Amino acid sequence: MKRTTFIRLFTLMALAFTVFSFTTKVGLDSYEIYLNNKLILKQSVNQPLSLRVLQLSQASSRDQLRINYKHCGSPVTGTDRSIVLKDEKGNTLKKWTFANATGSDVSMTIPVKELLQLEKSNADHNLSLHYAARELPKGETLAFLHLK
Repeated sequence: MKRTTFIRLFTLMALAFTVFSFTTKVGLDSYEIYLNNKLILKQSVNQPLSLRVLQLSQASSRDQLRINYKHCGSPVTGTDRSIVLKDEKGNTLKKWTFANATGSDVSMTIPVKELLQLEKSNADHNLSLHYAARELPKGETLAFLHLK
């Protein structure tokens, strides 16, 4: 009886170690995108890109797009941050750079007017926003733009 209990306990422990060794790390990168003060997209980087579409067809040229990106291993935000607008071939159409965040405001703001102008001059291309920082030099695709 004791031998059977020991074998069951050992098997359960081995199974637990195996399962926990393949789980994802706690604290994935995440970001939020606001149109003015309205949250329009909230994602973790492990979610599929097909879910990351920004619907800006109702946005006006006076609106502001605010992006808050949180790194898993750093205090709140990255350093040497930038947002890049690219076409479907990976060509950079525009790059916005942002100062290192100080205090509680970690947002990066892009005027929608600039996005609308770039979309108009690149109407035959699919556009996407990408984030990069010292902590994430290869960057991360944030969203595909739907401006029409």
